[in-house]
Amino acid sequence: MSFRYPLQKIVDLKGSEKSMAEWEYAAALGILRKEEERLADLRNERRETEQALQEISMKPTPLTSIVLLQRYIDILDERIFKQLEGVRSAEIQVRKCQGHLKDKMVDEKVWVNARDRALERFRIERLAKEQNELDEIAMVRAVASSRR
Repeated sequence: MSFRYPLQKIVDLKGSEKSMAEWEYAAALGILRKEEERLADLRNERRETEQALQEISMKPTPLTSIVLLQRYIDILDERIFKQLEGVRSAEIQVRKCQGHLKDKMVDEKVWVNARDRALERFRIERLAKEQNELDEIAMVRAVASSRR
């Protein structure tokens, strides 16, 4: 007689839910990394543009070129600010997915532990049954040998 847990489908479902939560968490982390990379790119572009502005201002240059570069730096500052919001939003999503994953992991663990306890009870009952059968066989043999 083998062990069959009547709630195994629930255990399987909880495992699937945990796997989906892991995928969602991984996807959120990927989005966060992309947002952070984009922010780093914008900051590098701003730094390079600022250096170009400094180099140009050292030479005789038309004022319009300097103003254009300064306007571009201002635009980059706005984009950096918006990208910071994107990074914060992605961080919030990562924390949300992390919490969801934690909940799913705990939920799965509860059901796996319940199944493990049921398996242990099954083993104990089976061993007790086997022991009773062995005791019965020993008694029958003892009775049979005492009649001889």
